[in-house]
Amino acid sequence: MNALLHSAARIAAGVLFGVFVVLSLIYMFQEKLIFFPQPLSGKDADTIAKMYPHAESIAIRTSDNVTIRGWFVKNSKLPAAPLIIYFGGNAEEVSYLVHEAEKFDGWSLALINYRGYGLSGGKPGEKNICNDAIAIYDYFVRRTDVNGGKIVVMGRSLGTGVAVSLASVRQVRGLILVSPYDSLLSVAQELYPLLPVKLLLTHRFDSIAKAPLITAPLLAIVASDDTIIHRRHSERLVEKWGGPHSLVTIEGVDHNTISDSAPYWKAIQNFLADF
Repeated sequence: MNALLHSAARIAAGVLFGVFVVLSLIYMFQEKLIFFPQPLSGKDADTIAKMYPHAESIAIRTSDNVTIRGWFVKNSKLPAAPLIIYFGGNAEEVSYLVHEAEKFDGWSLALINYRGYGLSGGKPGEKNICNDAIAIYDYFVRRTDVNGGKIVVMGRSLGTGVAVSLASVRQVRGLILVSPYDSLLSVAQELYPLLPVKLLLTHRFDSIAKAPLITAPLLAIVASDDTIIHRRHSERLVEKWGGPHSLVTIEGVDHNTISDSAPYWKAIQNFLADF
């Protein structure tokens, strides 16, 4: 009997140790589970410069001496144009939107890649990319060719948390949030119900806590078939919004194909027309 008990105890201890190791690895490498930096070659950057002379290459030095890079796409004839600052998803390199600039008719675009994405230096994390968002805003609001009273921030998926964070500390004219969530913690708990996510997750992007503080108008766009960020996460955020808000559902698309739909772009254009 004692031998059986000792054997059972050793097995239990081994299982617990294995669980501890797995959870420790998840904790230490969670950035690799959240962020999927996408590269951009120098050749591709040169092609953008040649094909789109109205896309100005931008380099912003952050307070911790990291250089983040992207483009200012001049998309208006006004001497001081309204501006959209865009924050992408967790696997999104934003240069492709240079090609889509005409869909934001009359609005210039700030397309700056997160740390580690595109040609930006450093490594991504919630705190540093949210701080970088403030640096991006502060850079563009000082430009004479930008109308500082007409800055709209736009985020997609992970980037909605960055956009909300920025709007909670800087004055923006409006927000466009594509596949937004209440918090990354809430989404992760749903996706990984067997893991103690609350104990492990350090990058929480708690948008719902900031939502009541923001009075700028909100357009939230969701995909009917999104299985990554379920509609209920978006609804919870919208319900807590402190200003005017609307939620548009794009039918027949999912998390990754939402921007392929004409109604998606129509909803954005209608929202921007109000400004």
